[in-house]
Amino acid sequence: MPFSQDHLSELNLLALFDSSSSMEGLKVHQSSADPALVAAAERLHAKGLITQKDGGYLTPLGSEISEHVQKLLAVVSSSAQ
Repeated sequence: MPFSQDHLSELNLLALFDSSSSMEGLKVHQSSADPALVAAAERLHAKGLITQKDGGYLTPLGSEISEHVQKLLAVVSSSAQ
């Protein structure tokens, strides 16, 4: 099963978090943010990965998943040898 657009929006939002610091959060402004990111934040909150439906901080599970997202992004961004 390929990633859906909703999955990609969630992964993109998770990639914005600084996985090296639990003290930095994000705020997704509903009035000015891309509606896909607003919806992604709400879904990530419902899944228990972020603390607020408009961003906030990563939960412990969210932090773990964010690290995986960063690793995946690094792999797919590297040029083939």
